[in-house]
Amino acid sequence: MNYDFFHYVDLIGTFAFAISGALAAINRNLDIFGVFVISFLTACGGGVIRDICIGSFPPVGLVNIEYLVIVILSIFLCAFFQRLLLRLNHPTLFFDAIGLGFFASFGAHKAYFFTGSSELAILLGVVTAVGGGVLRDTLTTTIPSVLTKEIYASAAISGAIIQLLGEKNIISPALAPWLAILICSSIRLLSLRFKWNLPSIKQVQ
Repeated sequence: MNYDFFHYVDLIGTFAFAISGALAAINRNLDIFGVFVISFLTACGGGVIRDICIGSFPPVGLVNIEYLVIVILSIFLCAFFQRLLLRLNHPTLFFDAIGLGFFASFGAHKAYFFTGSSELAILLGVVTAVGGGVLRDTLTTTIPSVLTKEIYASAAISGAIIQLLGEKNIISPALAPWLAILICSSIRLLSLRFKWNLPSIKQVQ
């Protein structure tokens, strides 16, 4: 797959997470600056952490104007089309799930491209996918989904692994990103719909 394709995958994931962050901030009644900060960190936080880990400086999320434009556009859409977006059940979680798939695919691709390490590709694919959501939840005083029994990081792992299989030509490189996005986002959305959870350790009474 060429650079342009994965660049668009990254931008779509950025848009989905920016919407997720903006909706979460608006739900917490933050001011416009607070909404911008939460939206930007949700959209770009995971990618910045990934780029620092692989030595890609400066992190693209901090220097590429496209990301800033996407965040501002997302805030505009959330501000003026709230009624439409809120027709979705739990819109923050919906856009988070969509962004999860796109970022798991792109993060694994970029990490493998820079390092050639399968382990880092999976790890940083997951970090790219969940990092922004962790920052969003932390700053809006919510326990991050990745730390609860919800199927969140495990969905991102599946997406990163599928993308890695494409990088190694075990499955079609052209098909791998689409499979990674579809399976990762579907697992997350289905787990929310049917309340699938990972097992937890029961507290002793």
